[in-house]
Amino acid sequence: MKFVKVVTFAAALLATGGVLSACGADKDTNSSSASSSTAASTEASSTVEVTSTASVSNDASVLEKALSADGNWIVAATADVTFDKDLTVAGEFHDKGDASADIYRKFALYSQDADRNVTAEYTVTVPKIVVESENFNIVHGTVKGDIEVKANGFVLNGAKVEGNITFDKQEYKDSAKLEEDGASVSGDVTVAE
Repeated sequence: MKFVKVVTFAAALLATGGVLSACGADKDTNSSSASSSTAASTEASSTVEVTSTASVSNDASVLEKALSADGNWIVAATADVTFDKDLTVAGEFHDKGDASADIYRKFALYSQDADRNVTAEYTVTVPKIVVESENFNIVHGTVKGDIEVKANGFVLNGAKVEGNITFDKQEYKDSAKLEEDGASVSGDVTVAE
């Protein structure tokens, strides 16, 4: 029985490590992010229960908390996820969780292999995502719903939005990047002012 638990834990840890490595891609694809993958894998391996890693999940309530002001700098979906209510991305976070690094936040909607080839992309279905975190980056996958941006530096990196994007200020729109790595928006992109 103990052997079965160890094997089950090891399999879960390996699966989580693969997902966490998907989270390791930096905003600059030419720079190395091995340290973030290693840090994330170390975090998972030091956790007794793999499912307690709040930043990696296919559960809407876990992802909602991870994207809140009390959450993490990097959040990854591991499957398609549907939210019944608006999702707010709040708080100030720094690249790789390092307070001395740039302000940066990432929502990864994909998995990748060891060579960083994207192996799967996921869809988040939500009435609206309200972005209050500066330099928030949605990477790959699809958002089915609207996005309201209330912060500078919003980025779509290989992601598709099937909905509208509304910026609260022209400044926020001017600082946004909506076409990185083939990203697209099927709806209107407007400024609320």
